[in-house]
Amino acid sequence: MGMDRRRRASLALTLNFIALLFAVSALTTSYWCEGTRKVVKPFCTGPVTSKQSYCIRFNSSNLNDTRLVQYIWETGEDKFVMRKFHSGIWFSCEQNVNMIGEKCRSFLNIAPPHERGVLWLCIVAECLYILLLSTGGILMSIEVCHFGSVIDGLKLNAFAAIFTVLSGLLGMVAHMMYTTAFQLTVSLGPEDWKPQTWDYSWSYILAWSSFTACMASSVTTINRYTKTILEFKHKRKNIEKNLKIKQKLLDLESPDQVWDMYISSVPSSTAEELLDLSSSGRKLSNNSVFLDLNDLPDHHHHHHHHQQQQVEEYC
Repeated sequence: MGMDRRRRASLALTLNFIALLFAVSALTTSYWCEGTRKVVKPFCTGPVTSKQSYCIRFNSSNLNDTRLVQYIWETGEDKFVMRKFHSGIWFSCEQNVNMIGEKCRSFLNIAPPHERGVLWLCIVAECLYILLLSTGGILMSIEVCHFGSVIDGLKLNAFAAIFTVLSGLLGMVAHMMYTTAFQLTVSLGPEDWKPQTWDYSWSYILAWSSFTACMASSVTTINRYTKTILEFKHKRKNIEKNLKIKQKLLDLESPDQVWDMYISSVPSSTAEELLDLSSSGRKLSNNSVFLDLNDLPDHHHHHHHHQQQQVEEYC
């Protein structure tokens, strides 16, 4: 029983640690959403040495002469370039024009002004989520390492469960807030940021995996708590039952009542076995029971003997 409880405790602690690791990874990375942005190719600058696919070339080398008509060879979709971008709670990064390196800017500045409050709430909720999750983890680890009384362990267990459940709820709210804020930024955000296509990325999956692990940890902790409480209640009930049986046996006078009491007090399987034995082998009923009755105090024995005499007289 103790081993099972310890195994459950270490499982809850492991799940809590995984949730914490995933949450910190998700918060510090900027890959919650990924996509592409359609941008018009800029004009090429500098000497034209080779075919440059990321800018529009002129047919003339003399760019300063405004009287010359410039011909652009790119038409339709060739005029555009798809630049990849990825965005997180803190930053949004986009590929440079020449597709080498990235340019990052704060996501708070990109979001519409009326959405910034929601984003700040989201950041606060994420930080609280991590804080409560780590508090729950610390309480769980104290309980695992602590070899004190069971009552202290139960108290730690209860607090760990409360903190973990609260952190899970905060995490869920934070993730949903960010989802809403990002979608609103896509539709109402600045033109120089609006994506052509986008989807959720690995940081977003990590965030929800963290929430799942957190809830699994809290469920395991609550399960352990209730199981321990039920075990205590069951043990207490058994002790009370045994005391009542002893009391009744002391109070009873008739040996038949003692036998009935014994049959009703033992578990059902044992009672059935005894009844089977008594029906199949009459020896049990003839010897054992009467031996037990003979072992009873003298008062019962005399009472029984007196009854026997009366029966004989009647015959």
